[in-house]
Amino acid sequence: MTDDVVHRLSVEGVDPLALAGVNDANLLELARRMGVRVSLRGDSMSLGGTQAAIDKASPVAQALIDLARMGETLDVHDVERLIAEEAQGALGRQQADPVKIILPGLRRVIQPKTTGQREYLRSIAEHDIVIGIGPAGTGKTYLAVAAAVDALSRKRVRRIVLARPAVEAGENLGFLPGDLQQKVDPYLRPLYDALEDMMPRERVEKALETRTIEIAPLAYMRGRTLSDAFVILDEAQNATGMQMKMFLTRLGVNSRAVITGDKTQIDLPNREDSGLLQIERILPGIEGIGFVYLEEGDVVRHRLVRDIIRAYAEDAQG
Repeated sequence: MTDDVVHRLSVEGVDPLALAGVNDANLLELARRMGVRVSLRGDSMSLGGTQAAIDKASPVAQALIDLARMGETLDVHDVERLIAEEAQGALGRQQADPVKIILPGLRRVIQPKTTGQREYLRSIAEHDIVIGIGPAGTGKTYLAVAAAVDALSRKRVRRIVLARPAVEAGENLGFLPGDLQQKVDPYLRPLYDALEDMMPRERVEKALETRTIEIAPLAYMRGRTLSDAFVILDEAQNATGMQMKMFLTRLGVNSRAVITGDKTQIDLPNREDSGLLQIERILPGIEGIGFVYLEEGDVVRHRLVRDIIRAYAEDAQG
């Protein structure tokens, strides 16, 4: 074909498997969705096709290369997400204004994968209190923990406090078997998991022993003042209005807070008792407090999670 062109992109320093995916699935998806031929040889990726197709595919391919270079292991869902961002004109903004967290002790960089996640991390950097609202799988907790570990490693705070309402046990843990740690572990395990993904396990254990990092049910925050701390309240939709007020008034000097929640997952007997719904009404407009809304397009779990969230939302409306 006379209008057939080839464009080459450097992949120097990139793990070919992380970029291409299992059985070259990422490259095949890029080729199928963008109407180009894609090949990976040596230190370059070649895109072949019409000039118009190359112009559309190149930014997506470059974004994939950049993610792989940062240590991300990519799959076809990342390809889909980047193509969607390119279609919305958001991909260029991502490259021009990156928000990245370099984790100490691990050769890893955490960076947002979607426009909503980028706004969320930027808001955490710019505000003392951030409320992140959105469905499961959007990285609300994961990115907040990454920001907290980053602040601790840079000595911007002296400790991290992670809290969750244990609503499934009615915040009354006494009737559960075992010692306190065994009682609260099921409710706090997602926070441990996020931490262990960002710090070597021995460092996590030492930090927990020295109380540099504390993980506790929300009920145990009462009566304390949290100074020089990065505080995260996870699953905040299940905090009552009184608990939310108690939590927010714990913040002391040089403390920052991130509150995460999903309004579709309220487990309280009366939905209107949710402290998350309450602060959504009364706190907007206060300087230093940021609200970020993540949506189904920000879901970074399996593609089906996004479809499931959409199906539930349509059922609720119907």
